[in-house]
Amino acid sequence: MRHLAEGVHGFQRDVFPARAELFAHLATTHRPGTLFISCSDARVVPELITQREPGELFVIRTAGNLVPAHTPAADAVAASIEYAVAVLGVGDVIVCGHSACGAMTALADGHDLTAVPAVAGWLRHADAARARTTPAQDVPAAQATQGAEGAGVAGGKVAALVRDNVLAQLANLATHPSVARALARGALSLHGWVYDIGSGTVEELDAASGRFTALAA
Repeated sequence: MRHLAEGVHGFQRDVFPARAELFAHLATTHRPGTLFISCSDARVVPELITQREPGELFVIRTAGNLVPAHTPAADAVAASIEYAVAVLGVGDVIVCGHSACGAMTALADGHDLTAVPAVAGWLRHADAARARTTPAQDVPAAQATQGAEGAGVAGGKVAALVRDNVLAQLANLATHPSVARALARGALSLHGWVYDIGSGTVEELDAASGRFTALAA
């Protein structure tokens, strides 16, 4: 904990004074333009990847970047989505998967999850992604390395599941009433990304083809 406390003191001493005007604005204003749904993995930091300032992203982080389909029962993910879309009025939602995802690796490799029943139950929200992914759908080398000069999410069944999971979670996201209403009004756009930790590359879903290609600038 000491290094964290030292970090806080460094923030208060060096960072906060230099950005005092920004933080004064944020103290009374909360108007992010994008809802970013990513994995809880500590290696995936949405604000760092996108180079956004505090206040620009409304972030939801869940194991495996999973978005449960809408049900009448309230839950934290559904409430956060509803607040971002219906109250804050975000115009874009990004569901971002990533390379070496522990959740997707556990599912793809059939790990024994009996010792972590809460994790096993949560990962049921990826059932549709697992159904999409078959051995024949493993990501070929050509697609796995598309992006920045041949560096991308590694091929194989985990990479295929990472992508299929993004597709499945976007479908789940669209079942939420606030999202469905905003989509119907043309007030919201949904995006699927895959981030590669080792290379820093990001691929985006092409909705027309259902394939992931290098993120356009």
